Amino acid sequence: MKGGDLMKNNILKTLFVGIDVSSKINVLCALDFQGNKLLNLEALNNQPGAESILNSIIKCLDSNSLKYVVIALESTSFYSTHIANFLSSNELLLAYQPLVYCLNPKTVANYRKSFVDMDKTDPLDAYIIADFARCGRISSKPWRGAQFLALQRLTRHRLHLIENITREKAYMVSNIYLKFSELAVLDKEDRPFSNTYGVTASAILTEYLSLDDITYSSVEDLVEFIRKKGKNRFSDPENTAKILKKAARDSYRLDKILYEPLNVAIASSFNLVKALEGEIKTVDKAIEKTIKGINPNEYQSLISIPGIGSVLASGILSEIGTITSFDSNDALAKYAGLTWRVTQSGNYSSDTTRMTKTGNKYLRYYLIEAANSVKNHIPEYKEYYYKKYGEVTTHQHKRALALTSRKFVRLVFGLLTKNQIYSSHKVGEIN
Repeated sequence: MKGGDLMKNNILKTLFVGIDVSSKINVLCALDFQGNKLLNLEALNNQPGAESILNSIIKCLDSNSLKYVVIALESTSFYSTHIANFLSSNELLLAYQPLVYCLNPKTVANYRKSFVDMDKTDPLDAYIIADFARCGRISSKPWRGAQFLALQRLTRHRLHLIENITREKAYMVSNIYLKFSELAVLDKEDRPFSNTYGVTASAILTEYLSLDDITYSSVEDLVEFIRKKGKNRFSDPENTAKILKKAARDSYRLDKILYEPLNVAIASSFNLVKALEGEIKTVDKAIEKTIKGINPNEYQSLISIPGIGSVLASGILSEIGTITSFDSNDALAKYAGLTWRVTQSGNYSSDTTRMTKTGNKYLRYYLIEAANSVKNHIPEYKEYYYKKYGEVTTHQHKRALALTSRKFVRLVFGLLTKNQIYSSHKVGEIN
C-alpha cells in the first residue's frame, strides 16, 4: 500500500471528536470521515465525567470498527486542561493512538462563519469543532499538557522553597537583633557583609558566643577570622573588622542565659536556609532536564530576551501551557492578574488603582520577576520603568514594575504566537 493510500485508509478509520468545554459541563460530538454523527453527549467537567466521555468514545470506536481518534477542544483558559490531559494520556485510549488538540477559539470562530444561519448552542459548537478536525484544518501541535504539568510541579515547588527561605530569613532577623542589635539595623551601605546570610556572617553570628568576644578580640585576630571564613574574598577585611567591633560595642547586652539559646536558634536558621538553597539547586537541575522535553522553540523564544534565564522562562512556560489558549495579550494579562481596577468618581480619577490579582499568582510572580530583570538589560524597558516611576509619589517601584510587567506580557505573547526570537532591532523567526 502506497503512503498516500495508507494515510487515506487511516483517515477513513478515524473518529473525529469535538468537545465544547465550560467550567462545569463538557459537550461532545463525534463524526466519522464522511461527516456522519456517531456520538452526542454531555458530561460534568470532573473526573467521573471524563471517565464517562472516555468510555463513550471507546465504545463508539469499537462499534464502528474505527482504529484512530482525533480529539479537538477549544482552549478555554484552564478549564480545558484536565480533560485534555486525561484523554491524551489515558492508557485505555492509547491503543487508538489519540491526538488531542487544544484549538485557538478565534480559529474555531472563523471556521464557524462558514456555517450560514446556524444557531449557537453547545451541541452545535461541539459539532463545529469536530467538523473542523474532520476537514483537516488543525495546524497546531498535539496537546503536551502532561509535560507542562510536570514542569509546573517543579517550578511551583521552586517558588515554594524560595518563599520558605524568605520566611526563615525574616524570622532569623529577630534573633539576630536580640544577639547583635547594631548589626541588624545597619544601613545597607554600612553593613560589613554584602550577604547578611552568607558564610562569613553565619560564622560571626554563631562561632562568637557573645558580643564581648568580638569587642575584646584584637583587630588582627578578627581580620584573620574574616579572611579564613571569607576565603580571602574581602577587599578590605580590616575595615570589616573595625565595623564589627564598633557594632558590637554599641549593641545592647543580654543576660548570659540567652547566649547559648540564641546561638542555637540562629545556627539552626542558617542551616535551614543552606539546606533549602541546596534543594533549589536540585530542583533547578530537574527543571532544566524537563524543559528540554517541551517544544524548544517556545523556550528559545523566551531565553532570547536579555535578562531571561532558564528558571524564569520555565516558570512562565509552565504556567501559560500553550499560548494558543489565549487569543490576545490582554487575555494573557488577565489570566495572570496583571489588570487594574478603575477608581473614578465624578471628575476624580485615582492614579493609584489597585491590581486585581485575581489571576494565576504563579504566572504573575514570574512575569513580574522577569520584568524586573529585563528592565536592567533592555534600555526600552528601563526607560519605561523610570517613566512610570516618576508619574506618582507613592508606591513608585511597585507601580512602575507592575506596569513594566504588563508591557512585558505583550512581548511574551508576540514572540510565542509568532514563533520568534527577540532582537533589539527586529524580531526574527526561529529556524
